[in-house]
Amino acid sequence: MIDHVLGRPSVQFRKIQVFAVVSFWSLYLLRGNKNGPPLLRNLSARLSKRLSAWQTLVITLLWLYISRNFAKIVGLESPEPLANLYTRSYFRATWITTALDAGFWTAMKIRTKWLRDLASMIFTFYYLIAAEQADEKVRKVRGLLTVDHLRISWHKSTTPYLSFVTRAMRPKLTRYPPRAIRIPRPSGSSYKDPVNAWLYFDGPLAALKNHTKVVLDVPGGGFVAMNPRHHEDKLLGWAAKLELPVLSLDYRKAPEHPYPYALNECFDVYRSLFASQGRCIGLSGSAMPRVVVTGDSAGGNIATGMILLLLENNENQRHTNEERLPLPEGLILIYPGLDMNIGNWMSDEQMALIQDRRTRKRNRNVLRRKSEDYYKLTPDTPHPSDDEDKTLSPTVAPRDDSIVTADDRSLPPLKPPTDAELDMISQPSLANQSTTLAASKPKPLKTRLAMSSMISYFNDRILTPEMMRAMIILYVGPHARPDFSTDYLLSPLLAPENLLSKFPKTCFLTGERDPLVDDTVIFAGRLRQAKHNLFVQRKELGLLKSKDTFDEKAHVEVTLIPGISHGFLQFVSVFPEGWNHIFRCARWIDEIFEEREGRANTSESMNERMVGDPFHHRHHYNQHQRHHRRMPTESSGDEDRPLEMSALSSNIKTRDGGSIPGDDNPNGKINYFTHKRKGPARANRGSGRGKLKRGENGHQRDKSMVSLASEEDLLGRRMKGLAGGLMGMAHDGVETP
Repeated sequence: MIDHVLGRPSVQFRKIQVFAVVSFWSLYLLRGNKNGPPLLRNLSARLSKRLSAWQTLVITLLWLYISRNFAKIVGLESPEPLANLYTRSYFRATWITTALDAGFWTAMKIRTKWLRDLASMIFTFYYLIAAEQADEKVRKVRGLLTVDHLRISWHKSTTPYLSFVTRAMRPKLTRYPPRAIRIPRPSGSSYKDPVNAWLYFDGPLAALKNHTKVVLDVPGGGFVAMNPRHHEDKLLGWAAKLELPVLSLDYRKAPEHPYPYALNECFDVYRSLFASQGRCIGLSGSAMPRVVVTGDSAGGNIATGMILLLLENNENQRHTNEERLPLPEGLILIYPGLDMNIGNWMSDEQMALIQDRRTRKRNRNVLRRKSEDYYKLTPDTPHPSDDEDKTLSPTVAPRDDSIVTADDRSLPPLKPPTDAELDMISQPSLANQSTTLAASKPKPLKTRLAMSSMISYFNDRILTPEMMRAMIILYVGPHARPDFSTDYLLSPLLAPENLLSKFPKTCFLTGERDPLVDDTVIFAGRLRQAKHNLFVQRKELGLLKSKDTFDEKAHVEVTLIPGISHGFLQFVSVFPEGWNHIFRCARWIDEIFEEREGRANTSESMNERMVGDPFHHRHHYNQHQRHHRRMPTESSGDEDRPLEMSALSSNIKTRDGGSIPGDDNPNGKINYFTHKRKGPARANRGSGRGKLKRGENGHQRDKSMVSLASEEDLLGRRMKGLAGGLMGMAHDGVETP
């Protein structure tokens, strides 16, 4: 109460209040009368003859409990926002994860590790009983998140006590433990340090030489936390079910390595796999590996960006003689975050993708949820039925005649009514009376506003807008200024159609109540649209038979799981249904490999996979890595320089004895294969039409940006201030305890 009286909520004030209350009553028990103050002494003396000390204690605690829950008893309790939001099993799982988060966050300031681990479990047991206090604890912490809070919450599965419980509850899946490996960077990479990864394979290392199929996994963790060991349920399940090597990358995390470091790191691993023909992970190297890429949550963002970067480099090499990387066999995205530009409202184009008649049945629960956002605010308004949603159009909804729109201005002016029309209006009729009566009744209101899933599920128990805000700021870093409306490597949802049409088969697995479900349905809709448009174009050009029909499942497959939200593969020990979804993804991977094997000998299959000529030999490459300069002060104009494309130096030898021409050769060719972009995104990314600006030699250009001086770089200062707070830094740059 003290902090409320002083008008400044403070943990320190509450601590003082607790010490004051405890000190006062402790002193009174020591020095005061044992029967209480004078007015209560007679009552205390009489009750002491009838009640024992135990009965007095129980009655006191019972009355305290009743007084605390008085509003619930008399029906004055506030409504429960999570009622009927999740399935019973998923809500029970979130109850346990919330208690774990509250317990680990409560003990995070204890410096001694063994004591902190023990206290975390003790506090967790307390919060399992006091579930409402756990919710309040988590809500307050998420309001002031730092990178330490995120890492403690998401790394808890590898603490000694919790990892023991998890291993005990996990079925025996593989005989061999995962192996830590280091993958060297490809030739010509700007980075020299190898990439850490974990190989999950149920067999001896010598057996790897018999395999050519690889699952390349990019694990999630909000870009700032978690490595493959925190995803072992999923990875061990895939390794056991598929009997294939599963390579999961331990890419470096933000804020120490901001965007696009992780993206370039994963792209380097993909290049190394094909440059070494799989020898970098123990394969024989006798044939090109066949890869299926997977990613969940933030890993889905990076995996999709990696394929876009691959397609972009292959697109740039169309005018050169350089070899191009083959595309993966398929892509599996599990509750991916594909849009870093968090918005409140859905655009008409996005709603059209969700309401497409071919996907309306699958997306009906998503659409119903968006309409419920409006009717929750007006509970007395009758709700339209599903049939009304199909038949009624927004144009028939009542509107204010005083508002003149562009369409109204195009209509001819209304003529005054004739005498016959006036007579019909003046004569009362049964039809007019029924119309008047119907008009007086409340009508179902129609609204064209559709809120994004991130805002609709803002009170989600796993992923909240505060967490998304923190992760995006930390991932971008304090010095970068990306264009969130065009940078499709940061937000793959914005990728142009010419790149989406070349995507491999993509499978999506997301919960219907996930704050990121819009990212799934919109990106799947854009992929479907791009593939269909390409199909129509090829059909018009005579490349396909007239009787051929577009097979959506050959390109995009989406599964929306009702009643669950984000991260359900992370806690299958308390959510056993998650195993079904893990094995569902394994079946997808197996089906993708089988489908490609069935078409491996056809020219159509080779053209789709290679997007160019097959590999005959590989060059030693030189690349120019895009990066963000890490500076202790605000960003300067050097960070905003446009993309720099330099030619290769002359006399770079290849394995067959040839050379790649460089700047000083007469051909003047540039090696795009190893090129990585640097600096801000291209200005044409968000157009969605795939138009690339070309220079004199057909090379893609960047539009340079105008940068402010460091003294006037207000946006840079703001980003540094936001990221500094999340990283536990004070305004003067000193780390807070």
